[in-house]
Amino acid sequence: MKPWKYVISAWMTLVITGGFLINIPDIPILEQTARNLFFHVPMWTTMFSMFLISFWFSIKYLNNFEREADIKASSAASVGMVFGICGLLTGSLWARFTWGSWWTFAEPKMNLAALAMMIYVAYFVLRSAFDDEEKRAKLSAVYNIFAVTTIPFLLYVVPRKLTSLHPGADGNPAFSEITSPELRYILYPAMIGFIAFAYWIYTIIRRYKTVQYNIHNS
Repeated sequence: MKPWKYVISAWMTLVITGGFLINIPDIPILEQTARNLFFHVPMWTTMFSMFLISFWFSIKYLNNFEREADIKASSAASVGMVFGICGLLTGSLWARFTWGSWWTFAEPKMNLAALAMMIYVAYFVLRSAFDDEEKRAKLSAVYNIFAVTTIPFLLYVVPRKLTSLHPGADGNPAFSEITSPELRYILYPAMIGFIAFAYWIYTIIRRYKTVQYNIHNS
């Protein structure tokens, strides 16, 4: 195993351990569930980071039509989708303990996040709809570029304009305004760690898809 993978493993071990053991401020309603901040928020930043990688390789594919670029784009999108689902699950868990329900249709950010995931479900459905590899790669690359550009609006811009219980929306104070700086000592390293971990997973999936493609076309 390469040295950087050992670094990621050690980093994530420290982050997760610290997330459960660090003393956190007594936040009304949230109480100890505020520790979910160390997992829920990094899931979304990691998801978007992987979608940006996918976005880059989709553009690169449309520029040179290299098969490897399409493989990298779909691999990154796959990992981003997994972390997006984890973001939904950790958000739902948080909602259960703070709002009393696993899911509420009155909370726009949850629903818009689910919509963002559905947009990417459509990306994978599109990829599976064509047997012709070239057509599949071209159409999915174009769709992927559109899909990535919707994420900032669905997860950040639009929710902040709507009435919401979610921190940072419609005058509702963000975590940076109601919590002590200690939370950031874990939050920011967690973001870095999860992004690095996602990239590690991405390299594995990319290699697997490359081998699968070479075998199929040999």
